[in-house]
Amino acid sequence: MEEKIINNKMIDGHIFKNLFFYSLPIILSGILQLLYNAADLIVCGQFGSPHSTGAISSTGSLINLIIQLFMGLSVGANVLMARCYGAKDQEKGQRVVYTSMIFSLAFGLILSIIGMSLSKTFLIWMKSPLETIDLSADYLFIYFIGLPFSMIYNFGAALFRAIGDTKRPFAFLALSGIINVLLNLLFVIPLDMDVQGVALATIISQGISAILIVGALVQSRGFFHFKWKEIRFYKKEGLEVLRIGLPAGLQSTIFSLSNVLIQSSINSLGPSVVDGNGAASSLEGFIYTSMNSVAQAAVAFISANYGAGRKKNIKKTVFCALGLVFLMNITTGGIILLFHKPLLLLYIQDNVAIEEGTKRLFIISCSYFLCGFMDVGAYSLRGIGYSTSPAIISLIGACLLRIVWIYTLWQEEYLHNLSGLVISYPISWILTLSVHFTLFGILYHKLKLIEIDNASI
Repeated sequence: MEEKIINNKMIDGHIFKNLFFYSLPIILSGILQLLYNAADLIVCGQFGSPHSTGAISSTGSLINLIIQLFMGLSVGANVLMARCYGAKDQEKGQRVVYTSMIFSLAFGLILSIIGMSLSKTFLIWMKSPLETIDLSADYLFIYFIGLPFSMIYNFGAALFRAIGDTKRPFAFLALSGIINVLLNLLFVIPLDMDVQGVALATIISQGISAILIVGALVQSRGFFHFKWKEIRFYKKEGLEVLRIGLPAGLQSTIFSLSNVLIQSSINSLGPSVVDGNGAASSLEGFIYTSMNSVAQAAVAFISANYGAGRKKNIKKTVFCALGLVFLMNITTGGIILLFHKPLLLLYIQDNVAIEEGTKRLFIISCSYFLCGFMDVGAYSLRGIGYSTSPAIISLIGACLLRIVWIYTLWQEEYLHNLSGLVISYPISWILTLSVHFTLFGILYHKLKLIEIDNASI
């Protein structure tokens, strides 16, 4: 009965309101994840060794580069499951569950081995400051041990969200996050483990969230369930998940690659700039997560309506998502800008670092809604069955432009600073979102959908 109510809200009713309440647990989950990462930085910044904040923050773009390719596959699982749910195809949905969980474990192990083997090599390629490279390498090595847990949780959460259940993934993340913060304090303050302690706390909490999400899959008796003795890989569903998710992962990886290049450029500006940039980036993450969560919710609504043949609802969902994204930027961005000084002081105490972090915050926070619009455009294309196009558009419109910017205009003396680097972000967002929505408009008008009777759901 619960799933019937949820499904009707994804397909019928007041879309803006339903999308908002569906997005809310995803937003809160994302904010919780960021709070855990922020706790790592804050605890180390207050009680760790000098530049431990920079050591952790400088690994962020590298971690994203390595994991985003396969994390995009969870988007494929989410889209395919939502489509099955909208079309009432429970048998296919069951196959998607087993295939997705096998993917999560296999790719998690592969990434873990690659990351542990090449942690310091990656940091050397990124020109990490000598003051932080050993600490960064220690953090990365331990972090990569826990990647399989992270992959399992994210795939499991994507499956539940596809059928409208956003509450259980949020609850599991909240519990594991509280444990993460408590372990941070234990490992860093009395045990004096510095960045190694926060990394260890992270993988323990990830392990707990993975256990909880798998337990929920086993106990589920609704649209799908999970039985260990029936688990197997289904080639057809696996290829569909790859077809939808791999381009999404490639797009995220390409963005991460450009961010790695940008991080390498930031590293060349010195430890204080690295620290300030890291603190500002952590705060900006709260804005991005709130907006990206709306885009993730929108793709579930669009996919469900695509499966149910509700063409007009697809268009309504896109406009509602854009409105919510703008609202999220104003709310979270406004709060961060208003209290930017005390918030930065939670991470860093160096005046030069705070000044650099402030410059970045004002540029990004005032323009971040453009990035949110870009995400809505990309996710909307995936929801109607086009996953390769947004990846290619993002490659050309955002990443290539940023790379060109680094090697051309940024080399000019008047732009060769953190602000001159960060300004390339909003420029790339405008270009990319314009192409995304132009293509979406063309493809939307070509859609020919057969409406399905959902009365029995």
